[in-house]
Amino acid sequence: MTHPTAGGAAPLATLTLVSEQDIFVLRRSGKAVAEALGVERQDQIRLATALSELGRDVLGSSGLRVTFGTVPGGSPVLRVAVLWRDGPGPGRESIEAASRLVPTLHDPVGRAVTIEQQLSAGATTPDSLRRAQDVLVAHRGSTELEDARAQTIDLIAALEESRAQREELRRLNEELEETNRGVVALYSELSEELEETNRGVVALYAELEEKSSQLRDASEAKTRFWANVSHELRAPVNSVVGLARLLLDVDGENLDEEQRRRISMISASGATLLALVDELLDVAKAESGRLEPHWEPVDLRATLGQLHGTLRGYATGEGVTLSVADPYPGATLVSDEVMLTRILRNLLTNGLKFTGEGTVRLDVAAGNGESGAEVVFTVTDTGVGIPPEEQHQVFEEFYQVRGAHQRGRSGTGLGLPYARRLTELLGGSLVLVSTPGQGTEVTVRLPAAPTGARPGPAGHPAPTQLALLVTVDDDEVFRSTLRPVLARLADRVVEVGEGGRAADTIRREHPDAVLLDLHMPDMDGYDVLAELAGDSDLSGIPVIVITSAADETLDHERLTHARAVLDKSTLDLARLADAFGTFPEQAPAPDESPHRAEESGTR
Repeated sequence: MTHPTAGGAAPLATLTLVSEQDIFVLRRSGKAVAEALGVERQDQIRLATALSELGRDVLGSSGLRVTFGTVPGGSPVLRVAVLWRDGPGPGRESIEAASRLVPTLHDPVGRAVTIEQQLSAGATTPDSLRRAQDVLVAHRGSTELEDARAQTIDLIAALEESRAQREELRRLNEELEETNRGVVALYSELSEELEETNRGVVALYAELEEKSSQLRDASEAKTRFWANVSHELRAPVNSVVGLARLLLDVDGENLDEEQRRRISMISASGATLLALVDELLDVAKAESGRLEPHWEPVDLRATLGQLHGTLRGYATGEGVTLSVADPYPGATLVSDEVMLTRILRNLLTNGLKFTGEGTVRLDVAAGNGESGAEVVFTVTDTGVGIPPEEQHQVFEEFYQVRGAHQRGRSGTGLGLPYARRLTELLGGSLVLVSTPGQGTEVTVRLPAAPTGARPGPAGHPAPTQLALLVTVDDDEVFRSTLRPVLARLADRVVEVGEGGRAADTIRREHPDAVLLDLHMPDMDGYDVLAELAGDSDLSGIPVIVITSAADETLDHERLTHARAVLDKSTLDLARLADAFGTFPEQAPAPDESPHRAEESGTR
């Protein structure tokens, strides 16, 4: 019969529980029906044990019966309900014990306890249901002896299964121990390998550290080399350029056109050589982090005009036009004028060099960057262009794009790397876009007023004509080159060729100013300065130091007595007049360091 508490389950059979014998029947029936429906052996025994525990606990209640049924579907279920009419029902201990044995047990609701056992898919076929009903009917008439015998058989089977499980557990433990031994051995091996690897890494790190130290030493040696030879390289070049200018300025009227042309070529070649030396020195200084901008307001109109005038005749093709646009209205820029000029000159000369026909143009526009207002310089040309795969390589030092366009065009491969390095030092960016056969566009973006820049004075007072000037320099050629220039600044010039005679001559002549070379064989300019500073009669005479050495190689602490430090390579009337015009009425305070009136030659 079907009971309402079966909850829609298809009925199999109903057992009535009255005596202890019925509990044995219930146990056997539960195991048998579970077996008929394909439940595993361990789950059969658990189900039977749970039913006997619950049945024994409620035995004696009126109307006590147990219904068996199945719930079909994709996941079929065997549902067994223990029902009674009167009585307290099973205790909490029985409920908890049964709950540990079966997967699903519903606590008493009303007067019923329900157990559910999950079945495998396809377990509720008509044949399996018929077998389940048959075994339930067959067990109703069993005797107490049969039930005891069945329980003994179940117990023996359970013991055999337990023994088999113990054997399996022992085997698994042995396998686990063997695995553990293997893991320990592997761990030891890996630890040894890791330790060996660590020793190798430490040795490699030490080797890399040694190589890094050697590279740093080599880089410092290279920088020292450039610093040491700069004077030797630039002094004769300065003399060549100075003498050529002197011939053109002083004796120009006595030269015919061919002589003037040849001397101009000498002057231009000397200036090119000097610029190349300066460029190489700057690259070395930038690599070592010793190249620093000298901030000042830049007159863009004058700078661009000078560039246009200088490069106008540089084009290699007859059909090439150089165009330099005027700055936009109100354009202002605080930067290093010398670095800016070199950046733009390198970009324009590159464009002119590799453009056979068309236009090379420089435009200036206002821009806005992340840090504020910018000045944007754009150099465009209609030249040969650069292949896409080489547009990154052209920023490597000494790299040149190979091809027929290189014939007859000299170069070191430093132009673009040098321009980008200087641009970054000025706080800006340089971007190149090029199409082979159509031309190249290079954009330089510079902050209009860089953060932390401290611009110098925008102008200087007019120079004062000196009555007497003493110049101390061991280079006879340079003194002869400078002689006409100094004659325009002073009524009388006294030349001293040895540093050891400088103090005596200055003490005797007591000049208005002293022009002092820093590097001399017998007594260098540092010692001469110290001697002048230590003499109360001579310490008030203004001293200008001139040198071909790079700025970072100078001992500035020993130059505190000098009013200015000038670069020999760019020494001319205008710069000397500008330096003389900056003399203050009183000496600078002790904590003030000397300044360079012009740094274009040493950067």
